[in-house]
Amino acid sequence: MSEFIHLTSKNHSLIIKSGRTPEVLHWGAKIASIDEDLLLSTERPISQARLDVDVPLSLCPELGSGHFNAPGIEGHRDGFDWAPVFNTVRVEANTTYLEGQDQQATFVLEDTVAKLELTVEIRLDYESDVVQKRVTVTNKGDSKYYLNKLSSTLPLPNHANELITFHGRWCHEFQTQRQRFEHGGFMQENRRGRTSHENFPGMFAGTQGFSEQNGLVWGFHLGWSGNHQMRADVRSDGRRFVQAGELLLAGESILDPESTYQTPWLYGCYSNSGLNGIAQRFQQFVRDNIIQFPTDKPRPVHLNTWEGIYFDHKPEYIMQMATEAGVMGVERFIIDDGWFIGRDGERTALGDWYLDEVKYPNGLEPVIEHVNQQGMEFGLWVEPEMVSQDSNLYRNHPDWVLGLQGYHQPSGRWQYVLDLQNEACFDYLFSRIDSLLTTYNIGYLKWDMNRELVQPGHQGKPAVHGQTQALYRLVDQLNQAHPKVEIESCSSGGGRIDFEILKRTHRFWASDCNDALERQAIQKGMSYFFPPEVMGAHIGPAECHSTNRRHSINMRGVTALMGHMGVELDPVKESQQEKQAFSHYISLHKQFRHILHSGRSFRMDPADKNQNIYGVQNDDEMLITVCQLAMPEYALPSPLRISCVEDNALYQVKLVEMPQTSFQLMKQRPQWLDKTLTLSGDNLKEIGLTLPILDPESALIVHLKKM
Repeated sequence: MSEFIHLTSKNHSLIIKSGRTPEVLHWGAKIASIDEDLLLSTERPISQARLDVDVPLSLCPELGSGHFNAPGIEGHRDGFDWAPVFNTVRVEANTTYLEGQDQQATFVLEDTVAKLELTVEIRLDYESDVVQKRVTVTNKGDSKYYLNKLSSTLPLPNHANELITFHGRWCHEFQTQRQRFEHGGFMQENRRGRTSHENFPGMFAGTQGFSEQNGLVWGFHLGWSGNHQMRADVRSDGRRFVQAGELLLAGESILDPESTYQTPWLYGCYSNSGLNGIAQRFQQFVRDNIIQFPTDKPRPVHLNTWEGIYFDHKPEYIMQMATEAGVMGVERFIIDDGWFIGRDGERTALGDWYLDEVKYPNGLEPVIEHVNQQGMEFGLWVEPEMVSQDSNLYRNHPDWVLGLQGYHQPSGRWQYVLDLQNEACFDYLFSRIDSLLTTYNIGYLKWDMNRELVQPGHQGKPAVHGQTQALYRLVDQLNQAHPKVEIESCSSGGGRIDFEILKRTHRFWASDCNDALERQAIQKGMSYFFPPEVMGAHIGPAECHSTNRRHSINMRGVTALMGHMGVELDPVKESQQEKQAFSHYISLHKQFRHILHSGRSFRMDPADKNQNIYGVQNDDEMLITVCQLAMPEYALPSPLRISCVEDNALYQVKLVEMPQTSFQLMKQRPQWLDKTLTLSGDNLKEIGLTLPILDPESALIVHLKKM
């Protein structure tokens, strides 16, 4: 029985066969114990016209062993040692079952010919059932080893025959596509130097037709903020796997003797209850292991000035905005781009992180004091990784730009990327941001990053890996120096959203698009991996600045209050009616924030494909939103059947929010809309609530409380 390592969590088992190389035999439902005959029952046949030996699908597949799909490691030593074959030399495993305790195993493998050592770490989180895996390679030879690729591999069962992957662009993040997964496979590569809008490093594989509520599903996410490769392959024998790792540029990882390279963490989880189980497990893992909020306060409601004033900064007017924000119930007021010297538009001054004394002749202190007097924290926008060509920093230090000598580098948003591996540049950036946080009562930084990396060279060599690690180091040092300051990760919206950057930040700006209809899809995709309290979601102007589409305050308010809520507009210019509506939705968010920011998220499979039904529940309460995305499919909506209730429990059911325009669509409306009902769980689950007719692009909210 020593051939098997059995990792267990609250609900799941991960069984690894520890032979020449480690191989996962089972990853899924919890198994009580391993039978004596499991080794015999899992022995594979060897077919004709193939290799004479069985080729395991190991945790690091090897080309040299006859794995003809993507190997886990690729590299060479001056053209030699390009097909390594490893043997396990040591196994360390913590598999003693103690309730609440995580389990893990470490496998050390070596190739004495290629003079390489691999360390494979795999962990199983007890509470969330999430698997973490990473691989480290060490050069044990006496010459350089040119590493081209090192990835983490996790297997899938043969009945996982459909994939959902992610794509997108600016203002259109977290879009999904579904495809069959039976022959060949899928691969995405990201070379943009950040997590990217286009290729979020996550995917799902599952049984045919898996949905929000049904099916067996395996979910994956690579926690890395730079370039990446992610693929799902089906071998010709039917076995299949997911593989992910950093995409290394040519020559980016050259290992000197005894030096190492370590992959980012690959995170995975299994669900027998569709995508809801995946989302709940990833969200719980993030809450338990990654985010580090102050424990003494809820997530504050924001007002960000960007779409309200852009670069037009007048301190007196900004204080008017703060006054109005305070009246509406805002708890954190953030001044966005345009506060620093010479920053009158997007073409100038990035890198010159000094207050513009022309715009702020009395300094920033009066504004901050006024914000604090309204009962709000103060936050400030920065973009430390960037420099404008028209800036004092660029004029004095053009050599600080990340790039390649001899080539013209295209700018992005009229700016360049600073080389964070240049220690003088790194020290300057730390000193400037540190000075701002020391000088002013700033409780929050919106940390932006508005372009991709082109020609990302440090001293002529490819440097995305080093740039990403230096970014982490910069944020970590600022966190250490200012532990009470919270940081938002923004990258032209949702261009840098991943588990690794979240370890050192506190919130994501999900998208630069505040269009509520677009946000329904963006926030849906993001919610499979991240809990609502880190998903920045703002009420924007009635006419969206990024789409020119108009939405009612109902649609905007309901969409925003289901995340980490904020407002992004100029409240001074809004009508009294609009401001009252903002206050209403902020109040609703605060009323239910204890559910939204600690509960279990779930989605339903609506009969109407033009509906999005999303909810969050804790032990006693539940909040459900029904959003009509487009024209209803049918004249009458299907009942809202709520599956995540207890059959024998009684629930108070109350409509919290509904668009007023819907009343004109009905000669008769469901009577329960005006009452508080008492219904049993089995009634809610099997019969459900009759929904009112909704206009396209409108939403309602229902609250349930267990009696």
